[in-house]
Amino acid sequence: MQRFAGRCAVVTGGASGIGLAAARKLAQEGARVAILDLKREAAESAAKELGGFAFEVDVSDAAAVERAMAGAAEQLGGLHLLFNNAGIGAVRTLHRYAPEDVDRLVRVNLIGAFNALRAAIPRMLAGGGGAIVNNASASASQPVRGESPYAAAKAGVIALTQSAALEYGPKIRVNCVSPGVIRTPMSEGLFRKPGDLDPVLAATPLGRTGTADEVADAVLFLLSEEARFITGQDLVIDGGLGLPGAGIDQTIRALLAKIERS
Repeated sequence: MQRFAGRCAVVTGGASGIGLAAARKLAQEGARVAILDLKREAAESAAKELGGFAFEVDVSDAAAVERAMAGAAEQLGGLHLLFNNAGIGAVRTLHRYAPEDVDRLVRVNLIGAFNALRAAIPRMLAGGGGAIVNNASASASQPVRGESPYAAAKAGVIALTQSAALEYGPKIRVNCVSPGVIRTPMSEGLFRKPGDLDPVLAATPLGRTGTADEVADAVLFLLSEEARFITGQDLVIDGGLGLPGAGIDQTIRALLAKIERS
């Protein structure tokens, strides 16, 4: 039995990485899916693969998100599920972030999440409710070196999640996931040089990094009726790396040292 048969889902940042993995699984489980992404061609390719719809949008633009969400709900025939996934990252020491870089990180990762919630929730309420999962980060609760504005923005996503869960229950459940070291296009730089992640592997109880599919599985659980009594929660998906004794700090310290020398 397909868990999402007859359900309509929007995935922001759905053209690659965790977003695409979740979109594929939603479609396989019977959902009609719309992809919202800044990269038009990649979004169209993903939508064609899934038999869904694509919308080019910068989530930091509230008006553009409203238009895209309206178009998605119209094409899908409603809106029941949202995976609020779009995000960007950067790594450098705090004083080396230019103000415009910080502004972009916050606008995409935090304001972008807000914009999608604001556009999706009225449409979900009109259809009787549904479920939302926001993509935060393990850095939100346990910041690492070099990610200060990113970590702050993602901490805001957790607060948004909890606030929305309070405001819109029981009709809409709102949770978030906080991935740790997951191999995606955004994190690929960490994986390029053999051995750079050895301290992370040594500090992770499960002994490896994660995959986009593994995060997507958790997202689908939270969107599904299997999680019907779960709302306002942050599910950390890091293989145990966030437990005491984690080694990611050494890897980021080495990366920052290389950046400082360049």
